[in-house]
Amino acid sequence: MSLTHDQLHHFAHALMDAGEAHMPISPLTDELPELSPEDAYGIAADIIGHKMGDGRHIVGRKVGVTSEAAQKALGIDTPSFGIILDDMTVRDGGRVRMSNLIQPKIEAEIGFRLREGLKGPGVTADDVIAATEYVFPALEIVDSRIVDWKVKRGDLIADNTASAMVVLGNTHIAPGDIDLAAEQVSLTIDGREIASGEGSAVLGHPANAIAWLANTLGEMGMGIGAGEFVIPGSMVAPQVVRAGNAITAAYGSLGIVSVSFV
Repeated sequence: MSLTHDQLHHFAHALMDAGEAHMPISPLTDELPELSPEDAYGIAADIIGHKMGDGRHIVGRKVGVTSEAAQKALGIDTPSFGIILDDMTVRDGGRVRMSNLIQPKIEAEIGFRLREGLKGPGVTADDVIAATEYVFPALEIVDSRIVDWKVKRGDLIADNTASAMVVLGNTHIAPGDIDLAAEQVSLTIDGREIASGEGSAVLGHPANAIAWLANTLGEMGMGIGAGEFVIPGSMVAPQVVRAGNAITAAYGSLGIVSVSFV
C-alpha cells in the first residue's frame, strides 16, 4: 500500500463528508492519478471501519461491474466489491427519500443468502450454490459521491463500489430449484419497462460473481460470513431514478420486488 495512514483517513473522510452533505466531490484520481486498487480498498475499509465504530454492522456484500451493460455505463471492465451495512437495507415496497441520496441509479439483481461462509482461494460457482440457503429478488440503489459519476476504477472502489441501499425481496427459493443463468427480469419505472435482462449477463452466471468475491477476499485474508447476503451485480444497465418514481422488478421465477422514491 503506497498511501500513508493519514492519507487514507483524509480521502475516506472526504467521501464520508460528501455522503453526509449530499454534495459530490471531484474524483480522487484527479489528485491521485495512480490510485491502486489496494489503496482504494484501504480507503473504503477506513470508511466502513468508521461506520462500524458508530454501531453499524455488516449484513451483506456486493459485487459490481459484472455485466457488459454496467461496464459500458461506467467505462470500467473489472469487477469490484463493496460492503452492505445494516442501515443500508430497505424492505420490499419501501420508500426511499431522495434527500438522502446524491445521484442515484437503480439495478435489478439476484441476491444470495449464504448458509455457510466462503473464503478463497479455489471457490467455484458450485461451491457458492452449495453454500447458499436461498436466492431472492433484489434492487440495488447505487449512488456516487463523485461528481457526475466521473469515476475511474480507483474512485469506484474507494467509494465502496457506489453502494447506497439494497431492497430485499420476500421470495426465497433454493438455488437448486431455479435456473439462475436463464432467470429473466423486467425493470419498470412508473409502469413502463425501461430495461430487461437475464442472470447470464452477470459473468455468465450470478454464482460466478460470488465465487470471484470469495476468492478476491481470500487474497486479502478475509471471507464472506455465514448468514450474510451477497448481491452479485446487475442484470440490466443502471437506470437513473428521480423523486416520485415507482420502481418494480418482475422476475420469471423470483417474483416481484419494488421501491418508490419520495
